[in-house]
Amino acid sequence: MSSMRAWEEVKNRVREVADIVQVISEHVQLKKAGNAFTGLCPFHGEKTPSFSVNPQGQFFHCFGCQESGDVFSFMMKYHHLTFPEALKDLAQRYQIDLPQRNLSHAERERMQQRELLYQVNQQAAQIFHKTLVSSSKAQAARQYLQKRGVPQEAVEKYQLGYTPGPENGGWQFLISHLQKKKFSVDAIEQAGLAVQKTQGRYYDRFRDRVLFPIYDMSGREVAFGGRILGQGKPKYMNSPESMVFSKGELLFGLYQHRQAIRSSRRAIVVEGNFDLLLLAIHGIENVVAPLGTALTREHITSLRRYCDEVILLFDGDSAGLRAARRSIPFFLSEQLDVRVALLPTGHDPDTLIREQGAAAVQALVEAADPLTEFVFSVLQEEHGLTLSGKNRIVAELAELVKQATCADQQELMAAHFAEQLGISPQRFIPEKQHAKLVQVPVPPVSSVPSCTAQYAPSHISGTQSTLGFPTPSDEEWRWEKTLGEYEENISLRELPKKQQQLLKFLLFYPEVLSDLPKGVMREAFGESPVLGIVEAMEQLAATGNVTPEKLLSVVTVDSDRQYIVELLSRDGGNPLAEEDDAMQGHKLCDELLVWLEREKMQKKRADLQARITSAQETKNSELVDTLTRETRELFGIRRETGT
Repeated sequence: MSSMRAWEEVKNRVREVADIVQVISEHVQLKKAGNAFTGLCPFHGEKTPSFSVNPQGQFFHCFGCQESGDVFSFMMKYHHLTFPEALKDLAQRYQIDLPQRNLSHAERERMQQRELLYQVNQQAAQIFHKTLVSSSKAQAARQYLQKRGVPQEAVEKYQLGYTPGPENGGWQFLISHLQKKKFSVDAIEQAGLAVQKTQGRYYDRFRDRVLFPIYDMSGREVAFGGRILGQGKPKYMNSPESMVFSKGELLFGLYQHRQAIRSSRRAIVVEGNFDLLLLAIHGIENVVAPLGTALTREHITSLRRYCDEVILLFDGDSAGLRAARRSIPFFLSEQLDVRVALLPTGHDPDTLIREQGAAAVQALVEAADPLTEFVFSVLQEEHGLTLSGKNRIVAELAELVKQATCADQQELMAAHFAEQLGISPQRFIPEKQHAKLVQVPVPPVSSVPSCTAQYAPSHISGTQSTLGFPTPSDEEWRWEKTLGEYEENISLRELPKKQQQLLKFLLFYPEVLSDLPKGVMREAFGESPVLGIVEAMEQLAATGNVTPEKLLSVVTVDSDRQYIVELLSRDGGNPLAEEDDAMQGHKLCDELLVWLEREKMQKKRADLQARITSAQETKNSELVDTLTRETRELFGIRRETGT
């Protein structure tokens, strides 16, 4: 058996054995509610339960923050694990042996190299910390920290360290200590702790600096940030990027403060390590800092896992705040609220909290303005409200509005900015988003010939089937909107009712897919936004095993995943829960084929009619006759002779 297949089988075994209710109830107090279990969501603060666990489908969904997924997703989100880590944890819990993966030579070397860099950084952190705490070479560093109000408890909690300068410890203070621990100078350089000069000579990267270890989310030291004690430059320095460290992915303090951020559902972003440290010392622990770079999409995605709101606590003239403007699209795409708290002139968080206390900082945070409002004020000051100034403001704000991924959010922002500028909201939204959907007439059902006889089973009768698929006698039913009318960015919740019913039916009865003619689903859904879901189901159906949790694991678009969960949870779930599922499933498959055939004929008729109308407008009588004849032949319509 191939290694990949073995891992796939283990994953499926774990998925089948793991009880999602049991796993989640270890962390969330759940109560039985009908066929599901409910509780307070662990991913956002709430007082009314909106978190639902479905034991039949083996998935969870929060109707408040829209988090959803299977048992693996919960473990990854709650414990911040990678998928392999979540799989390993659950496999051990249910006593399922994991296959031994055969790594290639290159993979083994890379894993060994990463592990070596972790070890180098860990040993360096211990050396730096021991030097700060007990070495006579660090007397000035201890006095500096005491002067800035950093107690010994904080030194221990954050494992602060110090490395002496050349005049006190030489140019290879750290290198020599690490070499005594059997680390090569190449490994020390690759960890970013040594710099090669000339002719193979190396010297310490960090010299005469107070050092802050930087941790990844597993709690391992991956880099350092250092503040110089003397007058040299740069004042702050971070380790260069390496195999284990990326500045654009990690935030300083997130590992240490993740629980405080999760509890408050708010993260305060400051610019410097000492800003973060002093706020935490004074009891404000839900704080992080970027590592010498602008906020990135990865930073904001990381924060989104812990909080709903971000406060940027910056100096009004700071480079960090200017860089924050560039991060607005990331906040909008993550639908994460962000506000700006401007510090008083002459202050940074460090000095403000030491002089005026934590209450002054908290007051600033509570009074923070939304980032979009702040940007609007900045643009107004920058460009003025002259005609040309407004044009420039509109141009910049239109780009901002365009970055919002939610149509409702776009419309709200456009209306708000338009009111402030005294212009039409349409100035901010692309014209195609304002186009009204035109309802195309659907031919009467009676005009469709009896082409369903070959599909219609004898037991179909009445005006409507169990799920609402129209039968030949269903004269009054019409599509709410015809297929293909919708813009690509339409909300899934605005799908025609019949498409929603069809998709829900397939989610509960995926075995029907194997009975349907090839391509029939694409005909049914056209260019619908749910086509990606249907295609994923068809791919899983080819393996013979379609379940809601497997579908959620292969569908990667968040909106699609949320919509799947919504359909499965809506109106009590399974539409046929109280009936004979097997019999009803086959019955509805037959009805589905009838409906699809009739819909295909109606679309053909509508297309022919549109072409006839177009030919009439261009006075192309020959084409009109041809299309009319084709319509009669297709639908078996006899020509009226008047006799």
